[in-house]
Amino acid sequence: MNELIEIEVVYGRPDKQVLLSLSVPVGSTLEECIKLSGITTYFPEIIPSEAVVGIFSRPDKLSSIVKAGDRIEIYRPLTADPKEMRKLRAAKMSKK
Repeated sequence: MNELIEIEVVYGRPDKQVLLSLSVPVGSTLEECIKLSGITTYFPEIIPSEAVVGIFSRPDKLSSIVKAGDRIEIYRPLTADPKEMRKLRAAKMSKK
């Protein structure tokens, strides 16, 4: 019998956030855990094989193996370029 470990999968949008706790087989990859979690039923826009992910705020690969207690975070695409946003804020502040 395959040993199981406890992990969490999280994703959020401004209007909705979901944290799912589940048991997965030892040796599971991040991608496998995302699929097993069923989070795509809450957020159909998530494509597990293309997701940008991390463990506790540290970027990681979909092929990485999870450890007991890991929290897999699925990141949303950026809606604006951070450098461009800083330039806009700086320009706005200089006009005051």
